[in-house]
Amino acid sequence: MPRELPIGLTPPDWLVRNLRAQPARVNWPAAVRAAVAMALPLAIGLAVDRPFYGALAAMGALSGVISDTAAAYRVRIPTIAIPQLFGAVGVTVGALVYGHGWVAVAAVTGVALVSGMISTIGAVASAAGLVLLLTCVVGAGLPMPGEWWLAPLLMSGGGLLVLVLGLLAWPLRSGVPERAAVAGTYRTVAELLATCGAGSTQAYDDARHTVTQSLNQSYDIILAHRARHHGRSPELTRLLAQLNAIIPVVEAAPAAHLSGTPLPPEIPAAVRQLASAVETGHPGPTGLKLPTPTTETARAVDHALRHTAEVVTSPDADPRGIDDRLGRPAALGNRAARALRNVTLSAASWRYGLRLALCIGLAQALVSLIPVPRSYWVALTITFVLKPDFGSVFSRALLRALGTVAGLVVAAAVLAQVPRGWWDVPVLFLLAPLIPALTPRGYGYQTAAITPVILLLSDVLNRQGTALLLPRLVDSLMGCAIALVAGYLLWPESWHTRVGDRLAGAVQDTARYVEGAFGPDAVDPPARARMRRRLYRDLSAIRTEFQRALTEPPPTGRRAAAWWPLVVAVERIVDATTAARVRVRHGATPPSPAEVTQVALQLRELAQGVREAETLYEVRTDLTGPAGSVLEPLRQEVAAARAIASPHGES
Repeated sequence: MPRELPIGLTPPDWLVRNLRAQPARVNWPAAVRAAVAMALPLAIGLAVDRPFYGALAAMGALSGVISDTAAAYRVRIPTIAIPQLFGAVGVTVGALVYGHGWVAVAAVTGVALVSGMISTIGAVASAAGLVLLLTCVVGAGLPMPGEWWLAPLLMSGGGLLVLVLGLLAWPLRSGVPERAAVAGTYRTVAELLATCGAGSTQAYDDARHTVTQSLNQSYDIILAHRARHHGRSPELTRLLAQLNAIIPVVEAAPAAHLSGTPLPPEIPAAVRQLASAVETGHPGPTGLKLPTPTTETARAVDHALRHTAEVVTSPDADPRGIDDRLGRPAALGNRAARALRNVTLSAASWRYGLRLALCIGLAQALVSLIPVPRSYWVALTITFVLKPDFGSVFSRALLRALGTVAGLVVAAAVLAQVPRGWWDVPVLFLLAPLIPALTPRGYGYQTAAITPVILLLSDVLNRQGTALLLPRLVDSLMGCAIALVAGYLLWPESWHTRVGDRLAGAVQDTARYVEGAFGPDAVDPPARARMRRRLYRDLSAIRTEFQRALTEPPPTGRRAAAWWPLVVAVERIVDATTAARVRVRHGATPPSPAEVTQVALQLRELAQGVREAETLYEVRTDLTGPAGSVLEPLRQEVAAARAIASPHGES
């Protein structure tokens, strides 16, 4: 019988959450691309007796490997290419100020400010900001060979090699990733329907969150270049129609769950069958066998599912009749101008930019005053750690330190046992695939994979062997310490989980959704669908933010844990609103205008109470209403949220 640890030796929950590996499948194509893209430049450099050039190109390929996360070929181009352009600018600026003392400190600090600000725009901009700062730090810390243009050309060339390898199969597999994404969304909806009314609220909540994430990902992939195609691509038009067609099924799921009666197994089986048809891309009769609906909610699910089957089996889709449920993206120039304006005027953008610039400036000033060999490693560590959009700063600092130690153990064996020269190529060929293989499992695992690769390339550049190990450990710990103190502990927002504003905004939007669904000024179905999609997308982002906060040590993690049930309650409020709308559409009596106004008022009162709360407290609202109304479940969810928003001790 296993022995239990004494209470004093039990690790805290926040530490367990940090160290737990995330379940993930290995992306074998990405692993192969990483191996070839990083080993090939080094081999070419050795063949022409320019190992330094090969190592620089391999470092550029490393940034491409880190950015190689998109499944769709169309999305890979900006995801990998844009960071490489920023990387070329970064290494050029760094090389120009190399050896210029405080001028270099000021230049790198300025680049850190810009990097931090543009990182708040979105995922691609965040990766571009990361690569911009990384390459600038390397350029300012290492002497670059040849003319000023050679280093950026080599590093960008290495990154673009990853892109070229990633696009080789495009002519043969065009549309396959997009179809796989939409089919995957269908399968998550099937799992959601299997949990409806089955008695496990937690299983339903988890399945619903998975559906939201999958929908977000699929819409992002399909709509990524929608502004450029304007419906000219039949493949994208058909996939967008199929993605839109599953939305009514998702909307019917809350009503089915609230009914308390499990759906027949033929329903989720039919959705899985449609998923297979979407993935193969061959429309045609699917032979669905659906049971005869006997209740109001069963009719809603049956009607939505038959409509989905009709769209999936249709050979053509008219682009004029298809609405983008998230809204058609604006032209690229308009989006760029809007992003630049938002970044310039955003307090959050300036706050993060200044936070990153402060830490990088301190690191550069410190290594300028204290002789530190290869001092650029300190700023590199800060750049990787201080990325709030990648996760908790505290957690990343902890995992960076642990991952570096694990990576140094591997690097010690490699540098001590592997002869310099051509043997570095097969070793790099074996180590590089570990980066895409371990990155999805967590930041500590990614750090453990990247560390020996960077040290191997650093050894090619400076020939220090195992003498690199201890300085790199010290530099990493220094970088983690600076990020923790100047980028975490000194900022009040690190110690206050003020999620009230975001949660309150979601409740406020729900009140508008109720009025848009039932009120006298009800919006049309496409606009209502966009409102609902944005609500679920915002709630998904809030949920992700909370899960990151739960990895923080007390008091931040404890406060997040206290607010977590309210996040779930708000999600259920949105579900109940959607379910009421579905019931009305399929025969239930609509609520009166007075009842709609009252429920919207209740939601706004709840939003105001949540927004003003530093800790949870009771929010009093009048929750009476007509018995048997379609809005009764919504009132019950508001009452549950009110009960949660009451004192439960320390938060």
